[in-house]
Amino acid sequence: MDVSTTPVAERIARVLAGQRISANAGGDTESAGDQVDSAWRDYLPDALAVLRTLREPDRRMAAAGDPAIWERMVLAAIEESKPERVVL
Repeated sequence: MDVSTTPVAERIARVLAGQRISANAGGDTESAGDQVDSAWRDYLPDALAVLRTLREPDRRMAAAGDPAIWERMVLAAIEESKPERVVL
């Protein structure tokens, strides 16, 4: 299985931005790559809401694997997306 080098919260935020901006997904911009690159951070709160919803797998997902592992994976993705804190 391939493993992405891009954090999942960023990938979700980019999809959400592209969905709203790109003409290929319902937006009105034909070449939206640069705009998505600039705007995806604005969609990070929405991406985190999606991840929080996914913490608990549905029945079919749970039957396909270990729900405890799934929850730890999603929680790790949420934790990874938190901004770094600077202590002065």
